[in-house]
Amino acid sequence: MRRFFSPDTPELMDVTQSGDATALEKDLDDLESLNARFGGHEIIQQFLPLWLGAPEADSGAPIEYRLLDLATASGDIPRMIVDWARARGIKARIDAVDFNPLTIGIARKRSTAYPEINYIEADILKFEPGAGAYDVVICSQALHHFSEDDAVRVLRLCREASRGRVLVSDLLRCWKGRFAIWLLTATVYRRAMMKYDSRLSVRRAFTENEICELARRAGWSQFEHRTYFPVRQAFWMHGARALQKPFSA
Repeated sequence: MRRFFSPDTPELMDVTQSGDATALEKDLDDLESLNARFGGHEIIQQFLPLWLGAPEADSGAPIEYRLLDLATASGDIPRMIVDWARARGIKARIDAVDFNPLTIGIARKRSTAYPEINYIEADILKFEPGAGAYDVVICSQALHHFSEDDAVRVLRLCREASRGRVLVSDLLRCWKGRFAIWLLTATVYRRAMMKYDSRLSVRRAFTENEICELARRAGWSQFEHRTYFPVRQAFWMHGARALQKPFSA
């Protein structure tokens, strides 16, 4: 199955940037549900104990971790991370970036109880945080929105902005994934925007080989990759801290 990508055929959530936000907000509700129920949050949660361990006084670890979440959408991932950190007495501050002003407005509204999160309205292709500005950089469900060359630019930004720990997850283009998306949007997530965008997204996504080649083009080295049945994949760099236990499927 060849990748279908055209800037002339965008996802509806990308072009809904003004006016009535009701349809977009419902779409973001569905995305949060998909992340919570079908692995989006779980993939990230598996890395948090490895990368955000509680610092000891003499360990040299940061007193407060700085994280960057690129293409944050409604901010459900930053909120999940803050909840996890609070429960363990770990301090974390997160810059969460999205280009869509309506989306950023919805994220801020949903995050009034999360002062640890700073929402930034910006095009991530033009975002310049500075080299090594963050302990951890996360980019979830975003690469399929970009051409190959722009995806490389995003991955280069992730690498350069991080002090070594980067996690990127996205959809996996495959027939099983395409069928799973079709089934979910025919039975559970049936709103028009979600149905259209999800079915387009899985066609725009990258295969495992394609996404690993993009990472290499972006200067990634010593990274790991894993697919998650039926339609997700993730790849990451650990920096100085090695993986200590295997992941569940």
